[in-house]
Amino acid sequence: MRRRSPINIPRGQMEKGSSKNQQSQLCLLACLSAFFWSLLLYFHFIVLGGTVVDEPLKLDPLSVSSESAPTHLTNSRPFLVNPQLANDAQLQDLPATSSKVSPKTEVKMDSSLKERPIVVNSLTSEANDPSSSSKSEEKRKLSFPFMRALQTNENKSDPCGGRYIYVHKLPPRFNEDMLKECKKLSLWTNMCKFTSNAGMGPPLENEEGVFSNTGWYATNQFAVDVIFNNRMKQYDCITHDSSLAAAIFVPFYAGFDIARYLWGYNISVRDAASLDLVDWLMKRPEWNIMEGKDHFLVAGRITWDFRRLSENENDWGNKLLFLPAARNMSMLVVESSPWNANDFGIPYPTYFHPARDSDVFLWQDRMRKLDRKWLLSFAGAPRPGNPKSIRGQIIDQCRRSEGCKLMECDFGESKCHSPSSIMQMFQSSLFCLQPQGDSYTRRSAFDSMLAGCIPVFFHPGSAYTQYTWHLPKDYTKYSVFIPEDDIRKRNVSIEERLKQISPEQVKIMREEVISLIPRLIYADPRSKLETLSDAFDVAVQAVIDKVTRFRRNIVEGRSEYDNFIEENSWKYALLDEGQREVGSHEWDPFFSKPKEGEGDNGGSSAEAAKNSWKNEQRSQS
Repeated sequence: MRRRSPINIPRGQMEKGSSKNQQSQLCLLACLSAFFWSLLLYFHFIVLGGTVVDEPLKLDPLSVSSESAPTHLTNSRPFLVNPQLANDAQLQDLPATSSKVSPKTEVKMDSSLKERPIVVNSLTSEANDPSSSSKSEEKRKLSFPFMRALQTNENKSDPCGGRYIYVHKLPPRFNEDMLKECKKLSLWTNMCKFTSNAGMGPPLENEEGVFSNTGWYATNQFAVDVIFNNRMKQYDCITHDSSLAAAIFVPFYAGFDIARYLWGYNISVRDAASLDLVDWLMKRPEWNIMEGKDHFLVAGRITWDFRRLSENENDWGNKLLFLPAARNMSMLVVESSPWNANDFGIPYPTYFHPARDSDVFLWQDRMRKLDRKWLLSFAGAPRPGNPKSIRGQIIDQCRRSEGCKLMECDFGESKCHSPSSIMQMFQSSLFCLQPQGDSYTRRSAFDSMLAGCIPVFFHPGSAYTQYTWHLPKDYTKYSVFIPEDDIRKRNVSIEERLKQISPEQVKIMREEVISLIPRLIYADPRSKLETLSDAFDVAVQAVIDKVTRFRRNIVEGRSEYDNFIEENSWKYALLDEGQREVGSHEWDPFFSKPKEGEGDNGGSSAEAAKNSWKNEQRSQS
């Protein structure tokens, strides 16, 4: 079979066709190469370039594992240097004490991020981005558990903004049960009549016309526990939501509790209720917000009844104010310690408890118009057992003076036990002498100012360092100060010293005293004044201010004072606005540091408290 011979193609044509094919292949390769490089450059400059340069990296919220629940940022991942990245990753909770990065919490990263090239733009880091830093700081501040309460201050439409009080619902053994057994509250006084009428006691008759027609009661000087608690029930900004509270009130009748057991009971009995109270409070969720630093309570006795210095059975009082938890709280007492920071002085209750503003205004007008025939007066008894007392010299000077009215208070029947007699004497005097009692303070100072009488003090602890919430810091505006040593050692004439004050100045000082009356009295606990602030209102606002200031200092990371020394506590309340450190003071000699074993009052505060009780016994005999 013959094979067909192949087709013969001319060589020139073959070379020509081959050349054309090679050119076509080269063109195709060049196009492909150009296309490839175009894609590569597009991907590099447009896609990757936009991610790295033009826009910060956005993290998917899912990239942060919910298992880690981070509250601190880790420094093991470079992309978390930028706080904005942390925000996008839902890292919302920053440390309460610092905005620095913490290595303790692991932040898990989504696997898709591991492949990405990460570039941190230093221009957007926290150090160079004020807005990010500000946001981070704001989040740190918002992390405090009391921030909701602080923020109520900013709500101008809320009349209670920044003023809410939360009141603990205590078991009745801490308050109500004591009143049910009121006969046991004092060895010498039937306190049942004094706890009546919401703590004001029985109404006073006005046969001699000394009082106004309404609002006057035979109030016991140590009944402020009940009065204050009942006034709190009328407070217009009570809240049941403790997270809104500017302060938290503990309605424990601390004064009545210790009064039951001061005589004839061992220290275990005296301390029992205080220990139970602290144990109960510390189990409450409200306590954990500030460990009690936003809590306050009232005790209607002097501070020394709650400051037993040892576990010796013979030592006076209980140890409520030395308990660690109680040291965090604020305790309002009728006499505070100059060397301790957890108690604050509030006025002794007087006999006047007005239910309306008009009752106060009428009384003030009446005190302005009185004819005061005595230059000075003194109501009190000597203290022969106390060699430091100047009462003996005061009584002697008053006896020798034609311008001094003296009411001697001693055993047996005495006009000193008659509210009408006391108030009548004060109303007829320009100046009322107020030396120390058994302790620094005495109720008589408030009775005299209620009568529009200018008080004369001989120790700064009798008023000036005690009632800094209720009285002006400038004591010369409303009182006269004559140092005890002027009487004790120099035999200075009190009468001559007072005569040196011009009638014009006396009038100015008396007007100042009269203007202070609303702040020094407790309104009827069953009502409340409309426009005036009474002693209760002033004290509650002062506690709120104290707690609010403390909270803001925590948020801002600063302390209240520089180099705080608790032994100098009395000085801090006297500082001017903006001062942060105390120095030497003219009253330093009056408050020298107690010596070992001497208690707190230069002699013995415990003995002073005990003598106060003895004189209470004497007044009832």
